[in-house]
Amino acid sequence: MVIEQLDFLKGKPARIGVIADTHIPDRVGSLHPGILPVFKELKVDLILHAGDISTIRVIDELQKVAPCLAVRGNRDWFRLPKQKDVILLEINGVQVALMHGHGSFFRYLFDKIPFYLHGYRFSRYPKKLSNYANGAKVIIFGHTHHSENQWVGGKLFFNPGSAYEGNHKGDPPTIGLIEIGLKKDIKGRIINLERAKWVHSSWMLN
Repeated sequence: MVIEQLDFLKGKPARIGVIADTHIPDRVGSLHPGILPVFKELKVDLILHAGDISTIRVIDELQKVAPCLAVRGNRDWFRLPKQKDVILLEINGVQVALMHGHGSFFRYLFDKIPFYLHGYRFSRYPKKLSNYANGAKVIIFGHTHHSENQWVGGKLFFNPGSAYEGNHKGDPPTIGLIEIGLKKDIKGRIINLERAKWVHSSWMLN
């Protein structure tokens, strides 16, 4: 696979906004009202969307803050067929893999079995995701609606969680920030958004 070089990030520490599972318009009608202000406040240089975008206007909105790259999720197979399944980047000498994490259509269906039997388990993902990551040091994924910021086997597995709803544990919606320094130092952070619900065509903050 081709590793993309982002010239506009060269020579400076990179602040990368990370988002996934926006689900517009299949579950909500617009981005959570906190997303763009938070990314602006963080002064992100780049935004990476890890899939289940559902409409290209989400990318248009995010690009008002910073350049945005996105991969397709299982909800995007038919809505956004031109989006890639995996994007490989090199940022300050660190390889980054961006994916949704669902795999092929048949893998997606097969993976539903252990999920229904045992629920969400992060331990199922590192090996599976690494198969698509081409040896990347940072692996960004979505799909599970569970945020993760974990180092396993010398790799950072980073899931920003769901940007429109919290998980079944009652956590709020989340997005993320990854910082990659000039000395290849890497820091990830999960950012909680205000609790909110989509009610009658608008967001209601809790």
